[in-house]
Amino acid sequence: MRGFIFTRFNPSDDGQPSFEKLLDVFTQLLTYTSGDVSEALQWMTELDKEFQITSEEYGLGDFIQDLKDKGYIRDNEEEGTISITAKTEQTIRKRALEEIFGKLKKSRIGDHNIRKSGQGDEQNAETRPYAFGDALEQIDMTASIRNAQINHGIEVFSMQQDDLEIRETDFKTQTSTVLMIDISHSMILYGEDRITPAKKVAMALSELITTRYPKDTLDIIVFGNDAWQIEIKDLPYLQVGPFHTNTVAGLELAMDILRRRRNPNKQIFMITDGKPTCLKQGKQYYKNSFGLDRKILNRTLNLAAQCKKLKIPITTFMVATDPWLQQFVNEFTETNNGKAFFSGTDNLGQFLFHDFENGKRKKL
Repeated sequence: MRGFIFTRFNPSDDGQPSFEKLLDVFTQLLTYTSGDVSEALQWMTELDKEFQITSEEYGLGDFIQDLKDKGYIRDNEEEGTISITAKTEQTIRKRALEEIFGKLKKSRIGDHNIRKSGQGDEQNAETRPYAFGDALEQIDMTASIRNAQINHGIEVFSMQQDDLEIRETDFKTQTSTVLMIDISHSMILYGEDRITPAKKVAMALSELITTRYPKDTLDIIVFGNDAWQIEIKDLPYLQVGPFHTNTVAGLELAMDILRRRRNPNKQIFMITDGKPTCLKQGKQYYKNSFGLDRKILNRTLNLAAQCKKLKIPITTFMVATDPWLQQFVNEFTETNNGKAFFSGTDNLGQFLFHDFENGKRKKL
């Protein structure tokens, strides 16, 4: 007689190697510590004291040695420090993508755009009868052979045009994206860490584009008092500075980058939590953190209008809920004819990835 056997659940006995479980924790902590290995290991020591994440058979010392042996960290003997390697940087990006994109696939949010099929380069699950002019590589051979056997029998194999079935494909647009990340001091103020979710989203988006859409381009800009471009490999080390918010400098740099890109589709994603508070006039900074300064606001809105003329939509992801800041974002978005999402730190990734993925597929 067959039945069910119930046993006590042991959370440490899940079939996953101890190294892999600790590596998950380690990469998460590296994101919070901006790539500081020593601080991340100190936090792991505290976690081990409270939650016993290691065992007598496999301790933190074993884990650290494995990190070195497997090429995740290296000793800097001259400086007496430990740093992560390029392998770890890529691992952090991959796990950020799995974390955010996995949640996206499981999300109940029902705001996906309808995807139309066409003669593109990414297959989908839909099929249709063959029509004159269809490419041979679009023929679904498995379905076509099945149709031939059903229509003509299996004794003598015969295939006619009516048996052929075509696998539909989606057209993928090539896009140049600039991601702007606000690193002003307010991104860590008011008891909320907003820079870490922004970094995770940036790392996940960069991993998605480089692996799934290699023909696309992604440029990353950070902006505080000034704006400058960073490399994808620099994302784990990104930190907030004692800066104001010079949105104008970020937009000017983004527009300059996109002018040099040849892709027909261009867009700007901007992650910010506050209003523009700074301008640079020559070598001097014009700053005003009290309310919306009309001088700064007008320059910002002028750039939004310029982007509209250049057909560069700006999607703003606002991680603040102040009504008067939302009013500014609405005015900015209307001027650009772009989009705005007012999200918390938990659903920032869902909003950004929904918008990016929906924009990737168009009817040919």
